Amino acid sequence: MKISVVGTGYVGLITSVGFASLGNDVICVDIDSKKTDMINKGTTPIYENGLEEKLKSVIGKKLVATTDLAFAVNNTDVTFIAVGTPSKESGEMDLSYVKKATDDILKICFAKKTHQVLVIKSTVFPGTTESLMSDVPKNVSFAMIPEFLKEGNALEDFFKPDRIVIGVNDKKTFKILEKLHKPLNAPIVKTNIRTAEMIKYASNAFLALKVSYANEIGNICKPLGIDVYDVMKAIGMDDRISPKFLNAGIGFGGSCFPKDVNALVYGSKKIGYVPKILESVINLNKKQPLKLVELLEKKEGALVSKKITVLGLAFKPKTDDMRDAPSIKIVNALLEKNANVCVYDPQAMENFKKIFANKVKYAKTLIDALNFSDTVMIITEWDEFKDENIYKGKKVFDGRKVLDKKSTANYEGVCW
Repeated sequence: MKISVVGTGYVGLITSVGFASLGNDVICVDIDSKKTDMINKGTTPIYENGLEEKLKSVIGKKLVATTDLAFAVNNTDVTFIAVGTPSKESGEMDLSYVKKATDDILKICFAKKTHQVLVIKSTVFPGTTESLMSDVPKNVSFAMIPEFLKEGNALEDFFKPDRIVIGVNDKKTFKILEKLHKPLNAPIVKTNIRTAEMIKYASNAFLALKVSYANEIGNICKPLGIDVYDVMKAIGMDDRISPKFLNAGIGFGGSCFPKDVNALVYGSKKIGYVPKILESVINLNKKQPLKLVELLEKKEGALVSKKITVLGLAFKPKTDDMRDAPSIKIVNALLEKNANVCVYDPQAMENFKKIFANKVKYAKTLIDALNFSDTVMIITEWDEFKDENIYKGKKVFDGRKVLDKKSTANYEGVCW
């Protein structure tokens, strides 16, 4: 098929490269010419495990990037909108990018004679897509297909999805999108547009709930001398629960969980319901990163002028994404206590610099970071941090269960 994708962030670029790899002709669109130039040269504007190699295999053959939205829409039959929906301070999602993209596409379609399927891929609150359908040309049909991509594993998630949810209001649109997704060999859930929007929110909120539940139990286990990972291992063996997303630590971050749970709470209150469980998830997650700083102070005393090495900045490994990363709260807390901080991350250093500038020292290598101090905080579970031999003589404060407490001297885990 001929597909256009508006937005070249994590979702948009993965979607573009993925469908191009399946043999479709894809045009991806972004207002930022620097991004489209990079993509056309086979370089990704974001770091995602394996993405650049896959991009190089399709760019100029089945995929092209452009800033020309009219060119993209006029030369394709299906358009995905995958632009950002950042949170406002209230928790409400900022839908201005989605609305602008939709309005611009519809203006183009009024002059187009052939049928166009417009798919909302961005995460939006139930009822949003329908609100965009007030002044629509007859040749346009809408759909909502939520994404369930995990950063760091997004390519594999695209090609091997657990399920594909297609929200539509008519059979013709469903048949087109069913054919497009059929090569992925995944169960297809056909539903209406509003339900598809809610499935995305309910899924992310439940996963966030599991993480915060594990952290809550971990906060109880720590003073009792219990390793929460032993507890969660046994709990996860129950097939009604499963072990996924029960890894206790310093909380979740990224582009989805914080934003989506906040938006669901905001939207729920707007219709007159206070979701107390989800409010607790948000509140616990806000405080959880600081548990590691509290543990450090308890063991080391005042942090004034103390040298501290922070390993891992991205919210998770295999990505350079700093959005709502726990490292931000942790480093801010250390700086407020006048500690001297040196940071290192294999991929996220440049994005971290955009937030902290020259407030911290930046190590060029892992060894340089470890040489800075005898006190080390592990924030992100990158594979290169898992070698226990590099921490000899160090005091380690682990926020992600990267190391084994039983075999590491001078070791403290945040929840174990």
